[in-house]
Amino acid sequence: MTHVTATPTVTALASSLPPGMVVTDPDIVGGYRQDRAFDPQAGTPLALIRPHTTDQVQTVVRWCATHRVPVITRGAGTSLSGGSTAVDGAVMICTEKMRELRIDTATRTAVVQPGLFNSEVKAAAAAAGLWYPPDPSSFEICSIGGNVATNAGGLCCVKYGVTTDYVLALEVVLADGRAVALGGNRLKDSAGLSLTKLFVGSEGVLGIITEVTLRLLPPQPPAATVVAGFADVDAACAAVLAVTAEMRPAMLEFMDGVAINAVEDHLRMGLDRTAGAMLVAQSDAVGPAAAAEVEIITRAFTAHGAAEVFATDDAAEGEAFTAARRMAIPALERTGSLLLEDVGVPLPALPTLIDGIAAIADRQRVTISVIAHAGDGNTHPLIVFDPEDADEHQRAEVAFGAVMDLAIGLGGTITGEHGVGRLKKAWLPDQVGPDVMELTAVIKNALDPDGLFNPGVML
Repeated sequence: MTHVTATPTVTALASSLPPGMVVTDPDIVGGYRQDRAFDPQAGTPLALIRPHTTDQVQTVVRWCATHRVPVITRGAGTSLSGGSTAVDGAVMICTEKMRELRIDTATRTAVVQPGLFNSEVKAAAAAAGLWYPPDPSSFEICSIGGNVATNAGGLCCVKYGVTTDYVLALEVVLADGRAVALGGNRLKDSAGLSLTKLFVGSEGVLGIITEVTLRLLPPQPPAATVVAGFADVDAACAAVLAVTAEMRPAMLEFMDGVAINAVEDHLRMGLDRTAGAMLVAQSDAVGPAAAAEVEIITRAFTAHGAAEVFATDDAAEGEAFTAARRMAIPALERTGSLLLEDVGVPLPALPTLIDGIAAIADRQRVTISVIAHAGDGNTHPLIVFDPEDADEHQRAEVAFGAVMDLAIGLGGTITGEHGVGRLKKAWLPDQVGPDVMELTAVIKNALDPDGLFNPGVML
């Protein structure tokens, strides 16, 4: 391991912060070099800093601006696109100690520091009789700061939207050390440019988010769950289009046969191993509308060849199938190393995307399992490979790029919720075009003229 040495300048920085906040111990710093993208090229930070307050973040950023030291911002380290991979010689600011939260039931808002887990915000909201909807599959271990930085979505976003739909205000530390307050706890606000939204999904390249005001909703009504297995992915895709043509489900999730078997190997819950695909749908409509929506889903599944359709309004049974879908990525990680995609397309193109991914897998002779937030066209093709097999690893990398090229060609996106990070930035110009890339660079240069924030991410 490369050793991190406390330089006199870092020592001076440490003296301006509480004892122990600036960490240079190589054994500790080494644990923060990679995020869940596991980039083998991750560098070694000059120091790891875990602030508690906005003022402390400002102190660090001002020191970095003075000494022209890059800043990598890290939350819980669950980034799947390399958005918080360490860089040699940079200071890494980890927000994991920034964990204050307060709920205001009168305005139905939560004011949250970025280190809180998504699950903790949900729990606090629920304790106050409210609900925070965005629910990435990693909701138990991902942080709100990371969710805002990547505009995370999740299983219920088909009906309830993604993180940006719930961000009312931000406190952001800029590259010169200023802290700016954007937005407020108002549901309607048209004053000035929408700068709050500018920072949502900006992946730390424009500023460091130190506080978030989130909109909360009344509790979600009890959900009914409908599950079905299909002979192949084409039939399941046709069923998805049939459902969404008539209604907006509270959830509509897809798993292919490879994912089904990986999850069954882990959970042993009796999933149909012979199915080519499985759909898990939910309705949280109230009163007679609930039965009507379950009937629409059941009819669509049956009409498109589902071998068996299971419907339940038992919360525990429904949660078991939701948990199975959430377990797909960890279960597949047990079978080999993964390159995780996050491509999305307009819903009518979903069947073409999934068929095209299968063709790429055949062409490159690699396994690609597809799971998806099928109701909104956001898919997660998971490329499984043996890292010890150099040829297979290379073919997996080729497949990774081919999947993104396919999505772009279908009018889609290279990321629906994981972010561009470092892993996908080479394909961003192909999606958005040169004019948008130029405009993005103008904004970046205006807010971070020395390019110190998250170098190598997105741009």
